Amino acid sequence: MPLRDENVVTISFAGYNRAWASWIAERLEQHGLRVVLQRWDVTAGGSVQQGLDDLLLSEGRVLMVLSEWYFRLGNRSQEEWNEALRVTLPRDSERFAAVAVTPGPLPVADMLDAAELWGQDAAEAERRLLSRLGVTSAPDPDASPGRGRSRFPLDRPAVWGGVPRRNPRFTGREALLAQLYEELSQAEPGAGVVTLLGLSGVGKTHIATEYVYRFGPEYDVVWWARAAERGTLREKLAGLAPALGLVTGREYGERLRAVRDALRRGDPYFRWLLVLDGADQPEDVHDLVPTGPGHVLITSQNRDWGEHNSALIEVPVYDRDESVAFVRRRAPRLDDADANRLAEALGDLALALDQNAGALNDSTMPVDEYLELLRHGTDAEPGLTVAADFQMTYYTAFSILLNRLREDNPEAVDLLRLCVFFAPGPLPVRMLRDTPIPDMPRQLSGLMSDPLLWEAAIGKLNQWSVVQSDPGQAGSADAGSTEVIQMHRLVYQAVRNDMREEERAVYSRAVRGILAAADPGRPTDARLWPRYAEIVPHLEASRSLRSTDPQVQATVLNCLRYLYLSGEYRSGVQIAETVAEEWGDRPLPDDSRWWDLIHHRANLLRATGDYSATERLDRVALERLQAAGPESEWAALRAAGDLAADLRSLGKYQEALELAEFARDGYAELFGPDDSRTLSAQNNIAVSYRLLGRYSDALQLDQETMEARRSLLRDRHNWTLSSENSFAHDLRLLGRYEQATSVQERNSEAHRSVLGADHPQTLRADHNLALCYYRSGDQPRAGDLLARLLERSERVLGAGEPLTVGISVSLAGFEREHGDLDRARDLCEVALRTYRLTLSPGHPYNAGTLANHGLVQAAVGEFGQALGELEEALDSMTRAVGAEHPWTLGCALNVAGLRRRLSYTGTAADLSRGTAEKAAARLGARHPLTLACRIEQAAGLRNLRRLGEADDIEKKALSDLAETLGSRHPQTVAARARTQPYWDFEPFST
Repeated sequence: MPLRDENVVTISFAGYNRAWASWIAERLEQHGLRVVLQRWDVTAGGSVQQGLDDLLLSEGRVLMVLSEWYFRLGNRSQEEWNEALRVTLPRDSERFAAVAVTPGPLPVADMLDAAELWGQDAAEAERRLLSRLGVTSAPDPDASPGRGRSRFPLDRPAVWGGVPRRNPRFTGREALLAQLYEELSQAEPGAGVVTLLGLSGVGKTHIATEYVYRFGPEYDVVWWARAAERGTLREKLAGLAPALGLVTGREYGERLRAVRDALRRGDPYFRWLLVLDGADQPEDVHDLVPTGPGHVLITSQNRDWGEHNSALIEVPVYDRDESVAFVRRRAPRLDDADANRLAEALGDLALALDQNAGALNDSTMPVDEYLELLRHGTDAEPGLTVAADFQMTYYTAFSILLNRLREDNPEAVDLLRLCVFFAPGPLPVRMLRDTPIPDMPRQLSGLMSDPLLWEAAIGKLNQWSVVQSDPGQAGSADAGSTEVIQMHRLVYQAVRNDMREEERAVYSRAVRGILAAADPGRPTDARLWPRYAEIVPHLEASRSLRSTDPQVQATVLNCLRYLYLSGEYRSGVQIAETVAEEWGDRPLPDDSRWWDLIHHRANLLRATGDYSATERLDRVALERLQAAGPESEWAALRAAGDLAADLRSLGKYQEALELAEFARDGYAELFGPDDSRTLSAQNNIAVSYRLLGRYSDALQLDQETMEARRSLLRDRHNWTLSSENSFAHDLRLLGRYEQATSVQERNSEAHRSVLGADHPQTLRADHNLALCYYRSGDQPRAGDLLARLLERSERVLGAGEPLTVGISVSLAGFEREHGDLDRARDLCEVALRTYRLTLSPGHPYNAGTLANHGLVQAAVGEFGQALGELEEALDSMTRAVGAEHPWTLGCALNVAGLRRRLSYTGTAADLSRGTAEKAAARLGARHPLTLACRIEQAAGLRNLRRLGEADDIEKKALSDLAETLGSRHPQTVAARARTQPYWDFEPFST
């Protein structure tokens, strides 16, 4: 902790009370103290205790300038303050002092023994301040504080006119106020002009007002003038003449000239601040802006002030934390969640938040109902609450703005009308400019074909802060291709509401044409996914989902295909369901687009785990297409492949294999053995082989498919990478761990490079890699990767998604053996619950996960319950996949081991012997699972006192383990130590 220095004082203050802090600092510096100003700010993630501890890191004493605003920051409760002070004051009371600068009582002022400065004159306030700090020295007449002359905050400047009342609900904007202060205070004489620039309703006037109250004591003159019209501004500026004590004639022109001359000379007052509010027409009033040693603060929607020697500070909408805090103050009946939803609906626009929160607070309407009205564009204007200083709703403000644009540049309004049939958010200019529109509205034909008209329209919208335009990286070759424009969602709504229905039909049709023309036509090519990512958000807003135009429908279907392949499953399901509703549900057999929709919809639903729904869809599709005859043969083959995928997910592996083989043979006959569709069907056969435990068959077929895809597509195509992942998976299941790891490390790296780290296919590849590490004995890397994978999958896909559940099952097994048993139990129980809710009781995943849970129970000493679960898992798995499936053999290994441990020696030995024989026949004599079964068989024989036979089997198994896995592999080491072998179930991604 820093040493205490009696000559140093750190002043802690809320930004709202900066004027007090500056005055206090100056008075203390006059008495020879060194002062540090530190704004108090407790963030949403911080605490009062942490804030106080941070203050104690300052050198010297800490003086807290207390007001309601000091305690409002972070919405901290009085109890939190009390608790923090009870901890801090007893040990550091001599370092804290406080003054109160508010008329009302404060929650902890007594605990801090705060000196009351409010309501006193400057002399008495200074005496109380110095007494509280124990300062007895006389002021130094030669001291010259570096902060300038600060006026006592309760004394107004000598000249004060037209300033609005301070907003007691002003929230946030600290960084912007600091930037504004720095810009003005560091400006050269005659150049102190700053414009707060932003959309109507964003809060420019309130920021300017707050600036005046915070920093007004540093000025001798503060004069506020409405500047919307030249005549009004001239009148207000001329009114400053008598306030300055200037002797002039009665004519406006003479008084105005005198004012401008006095301000320029800084006589009679050198420090002056002039605020020009609402100066939206700089060409009309820029010549009235005075120069001199003082400062001019302008608020405007018009960025043309940059052409008139003014610095520009963009005023954005609120940060979300600021929005929530503001709404909570405006409407105390709303909680944080409701305030957040209102802020989201209104795009964090200050004026809209103020008016809608006021309306909500004054009514008893449920928040959900009110938000639903806003969401559907219902006219809520009559119920809005307007303030005395801005007596119009934001609807009216935007209407005025649109009328002004219509007069200045009609093409700009036409462009806005086109833009509102895209979704709110960034809109790529390239999509508008470079895409031919087949059905161009007459109003837009000139605008889109004439670069000068286009630039003028965009420039006008930028000028009035209606849109934000980002031209991309200046100087880069593709800057034009990355330019985007964006408008606030409430402007978007206002423009759309301003249009007649027939106008909406014209412009929405044009946007649908743009989207269809922008479709690259190859959703399977990952390199083109960024183009589809640009199109998808606009399908709903442009009414593309209900279109009957074949070209637009084809684009919608391509987007669904892209959403599935890119892993955006939930968004894809939502769009597919909407399209199915719009298109109707009784397609003709030759309606190829409808069957495409069924295919994409089923793929997306299956990816989210809704297997029963997809089976119903695909069975009906297959039956109807097969009945339709040869003209629907290709669509029927695709439906067969889809149904096979459903059956695999439902645990009906043999039926799935038969359908996949039927589809593969049909594709080969129609398109040839090397066609991409044939290879996809062949890939699915390998998946069925893997699920049926036919690992060698799966390996052979996956290798063939991988090599064929490399020739047909390319090495880094996403389908080729998927085949390579399957190939490595097969190697791992066959016990070829080192080879599998080598292949999968390259494959995972390629996935991250091509598809990105959070793509579901990349997550599957990394899951495979983590298990390769685990099986090959690299436990640290396996555990770290599994833990990170689960977090990524939960974030990207969701906690209940099939891939996430599969990863959690793997991590549970790792934690059971090498980590936290409680976490292992929790993960396993959640997975078991999820599978029981989403899969049939007889599904093998239920049996396998129950077996894993039984191992956890045994690990914590619940042997009776563990044996019951393991026996049940073995029975269920046998019924589901047969007695010789590797999964069943693994379940049997677990049961035999626990039976032996509980002294059921006879049944344990019989079961272990039979399991070892079946494993050797199914997987081979040197497969790791077979060898684990041999180790367990030897242990069972040893319990029966058949020691010679046990030693022979164990010796052979240990030798084979050392040769296949290595003498230091964890499985070899455990077998040598006669640790009970086990098998973990691993759900496969289907």
